[in-house]
Amino acid sequence: MDFNKTTVKSLEGEYFFNTYNRNPEANILIEKGEGCWVWDDAGQKYLDFVSGLGVNSLGHCYPAVVKALKEQAERLLHTSNLYYTEPQVELAAYLVENSFGQRVFLGNSGAEANEAALKLARKFSQQEHGHHKHKVITAGRSFHGRTMATMAATAQNRYHQGFQPLLSGFNYASFNSIGSFEQLVDEETCAIMIEPVQGEAGVYPAAPDFLQQLRDLCDRRGLLLIFDEVQCGMGRTGHLWAYENYGVEPDIMTAAKALGGGLPIGAMIARDDLASGLGPGDHASTFGGNPLVCRGAIAVMQTMLQDGFLEEVVRKAGILRGYLEDFQREYYSFIKEVRGIGMMQALEFSEPCVSQVRKNCQEKGLLINTVGENIIRFLPPLIIGEQELEYFYSLFRNSLEKL
Repeated sequence: MDFNKTTVKSLEGEYFFNTYNRNPEANILIEKGEGCWVWDDAGQKYLDFVSGLGVNSLGHCYPAVVKALKEQAERLLHTSNLYYTEPQVELAAYLVENSFGQRVFLGNSGAEANEAALKLARKFSQQEHGHHKHKVITAGRSFHGRTMATMAATAQNRYHQGFQPLLSGFNYASFNSIGSFEQLVDEETCAIMIEPVQGEAGVYPAAPDFLQQLRDLCDRRGLLLIFDEVQCGMGRTGHLWAYENYGVEPDIMTAAKALGGGLPIGAMIARDDLASGLGPGDHASTFGGNPLVCRGAIAVMQTMLQDGFLEEVVRKAGILRGYLEDFQREYYSFIKEVRGIGMMQALEFSEPCVSQVRKNCQEKGLLINTVGENIIRFLPPLIIGEQELEYFYSLFRNSLEKL
């Protein structure tokens, strides 16, 4: 069968559940990617500022990742967790040696990592304090996943519709408001779960002192503090982990997306004293710690830990931020705000026009991501160069002028 754009769209409609709200104008079939660029089946080249929703932080087909995957694919693809494998333990060592934690659980996605974190928080807290400890407080606008537990943890009603009754035990406070969290803590609360930067909501960073206030609250009330760094971790903010920007360490952290270099992986990292919270049979994942995926993640870690890599991310993020602030100054009548941290930035518009901006950009060869009707989220590859940033500036400005 000739799988061209027309047949792929037709077969998708015939065979797939209609779960993905593809952009109406995204009538492209992507066939190849290299660095910061992708090509469709017609040979059209696009600068990719979506990065697979933050997954492709090293761009497409990063040579070190491809090399590691080829070598591993020729040796061992899968064994299950009945046996030991070298890549799994090596990746865990990288995660421990370059974070606050000492224990790792590996799964296949951010939602799985967050599920593991929630189970650990409940199990450990009930071991230590009794079966009444089960509630978790999360923040308004949060997004933690689409499984039943992580959906209940997500404080956005639009993700809940049609799936009630939700898993009980979740309360929602206001992001960046320590008072609202304090009011919700009671004798049944076991943990607070927070994204240091809310990505899916439209890139809202935590206020400078907010995470420290949450840390202090958890310490006073004997709660566990969980950081969801599925999107904002792995170099996206200019540090390997977003919490490093705030000088605050959690008890449990989750990572995914960029960790696998394009392959599915999720990780939960925790303090050593929480190890008793999960024993044999308490949690598992058939593909978790798969040797192929772990080998790719090791290559990602090694790349990001090279001298100067993260410093370059910070430098180039400053260039990107400067461009976005230029747009706000020039188009102040309808660009309401620039916000973000590192290579995780957003423009909020005062009018619901971002779908038209997205369409204009795609026509000119630039792929961008929109959140709702008035926010554009920018997640370029961390390896992006200055010339590519200049090219982005030109394309995006032209797209705005078309409004």
